[in-house]
Amino acid sequence: MEKTVKEILASYNASAPLSEAYTIPAAWYTDARIAELELQNVFSRTWQAVGRTEQVAKPGQYVTASVAGEPVVVVRGSDNKLRAFFNVCRHHAMTVMNEPCGQTPHLRCPYHGWTYNLEGELRGMTEFDGVCNFDRAQNGLVPVRVEAWEKFVFVNLDPQAGSLVDFLGALAGLAQPLGFSNLKFVERRSYTLDCNWKVYVDNFLDGGYHVPHMHKGLNSVLDYTNYTIENVDRCCVQSSPVTVDSTSEASAANTRKGNRAYYFWQYPNFMLNWYEGYLDTNLVLPLGVNRCEVIFDFYFGDTSESNMAYVRESMGVSEVVQQEDIVICAGVQRGLSSRAYQAGRLSVRREAGEHLFHRLLAADLKDTRSAVAR
Repeated sequence: MEKTVKEILASYNASAPLSEAYTIPAAWYTDARIAELELQNVFSRTWQAVGRTEQVAKPGQYVTASVAGEPVVVVRGSDNKLRAFFNVCRHHAMTVMNEPCGQTPHLRCPYHGWTYNLEGELRGMTEFDGVCNFDRAQNGLVPVRVEAWEKFVFVNLDPQAGSLVDFLGALAGLAQPLGFSNLKFVERRSYTLDCNWKVYVDNFLDGGYHVPHMHKGLNSVLDYTNYTIENVDRCCVQSSPVTVDSTSEASAANTRKGNRAYYFWQYPNFMLNWYEGYLDTNLVLPLGVNRCEVIFDFYFGDTSESNMAYVRESMGVSEVVQQEDIVICAGVQRGLSSRAYQAGRLSVRREAGEHLFHRLLAADLKDTRSAVAR
């Protein structure tokens, strides 16, 4: 007999200390009902990164995104205020803005021409004479909460959620000395993986456990022995000294600079990988129970033409690591579907970040506000 969602959730003990803890059970990665519950209890209630502040710096500039399956548009108003809306026309539900980003004098639905101003107010309806009891003021775009931190724009579908600053907690202070504002965006790359989104997050949070075995190039410039893991609030900070010597792989040695590397994870699905003069962000989006998209945005301190060879080589190192991770994550997803596996133990030395992730996730999924958990 198939287990209920409540039974699947109850099979994980979130109160166990790390030394006694198991991972979340395999069913959490393979059951479509859990994936649906995550959209409601996790992605609909947490602050989700949807764009860069530079994309919406001027009036009329906008970005679009999908958050928990909901179409969203963020736009800078004519009053210079940043706003977000459900990207859904109030007439017949067509997506209003259909490009990833751009600049526009107004928000115009391509289906029947209904037009909204940059503040989301309905301003024009084509061929609508004779319609009774219609209140234009009540038919503007439905607002979504939006806030910005550093170079990133976030939205939250939950009108009752706390502020972005409260949600980020310690991350803001920990990242501030690294000078994100001095880095310039260069390129976006997107990957589709054959795994549940949590598999990718687990892999990121294993405290470098897999690096010596799966990332030989990266491992050649990291001091694995002195790799550290710290959990604060909803954030895990992994850090390692950078050490380059005659045994280091050439491309990694040329591009992974500075004395220390920092790898930040912010619950549930946002990561920042920092080396001196370099940052890439990873945003992990569920596409189904066994598929996810990982979006990389690359930033560099020096984007002059004379430095572009270094920039390309640095992104090439990231590409190699990502391709290695794609192989890992697909293999793990296959194993999670095997009858031979239910749950595994965690390394006290390495996997404290994964333990934090699983406990935060369990708390959200067991939140009784949702009617799906039955």
